[in-house]
Amino acid sequence: MSKDPKDLRILFLRKKDNQYAQRAEDFIRQYFQHSLIFTGGRKDKLSEEVLNWKGDLVISFISSWIYPQSLLSNAGVAAINFHPGSPEYPGTGCTNFAIYNGEKEYGVTCHHMAGGVDSGKIIAVKRFPVAENDSVYKVTQHCYKLIEEMFYEIMNGILNGQPLPESVEKWKRKPYTRKQLDELCCIDPGMSEEEIQKRIRATTYKTPWAFTKIGEHIFKLQAEHK
Repeated sequence: MSKDPKDLRILFLRKKDNQYAQRAEDFIRQYFQHSLIFTGGRKDKLSEEVLNWKGDLVISFISSWIYPQSLLSNAGVAAINFHPGSPEYPGTGCTNFAIYNGEKEYGVTCHHMAGGVDSGKIIAVKRFPVAENDSVYKVTQHCYKLIEEMFYEIMNGILNGQPLPESVEKWKRKPYTRKQLDELCCIDPGMSEEEIQKRIRATTYKTPWAFTKIGEHIFKLQAEHK
């Protein structure tokens, strides 16, 4: 990296309404003057300015967009993603599936972005223990804290002229899909009570996502009011 790191042209794409992503954005604005910031949710489309961007470093921070190869190729140094899941859980709904599977350990991953979702070479991984009664919300918040911590470590390395780290870890499976997450949310009245409770626990964030479908009618689970 021959140029001054502070002169790097950065495209920073982040999840909206997220305090961890906001602090990461503030860091980018403070240290990298040539930066383009884009904030949004899963249903928001990438702007033409983003899709036509050309520069040095693309950073995806807890976002749910799938980026075209043409954009990734426009990053002269690297295109990296901070993913709220360990290498065992690429894709969508990773925390939900980890809770459903009863994992005792989970983590977050920083990796290079390739053509496929969560498939590029891994840069770094941080792991933490998961307690038996931990909720999806609690585990997700722990992931966000570790992602922010990892972000500063990696970005400070870049500011000091260091190359991106290289992890020996590999992705362990194909990415989970939105379809698979939707299927996990679906409760069949014929399921055992144990299976129903597992699915409700694994698909409740702040409110339940679980539902039952009878014919063409969908009945959504309501949060319990205490």
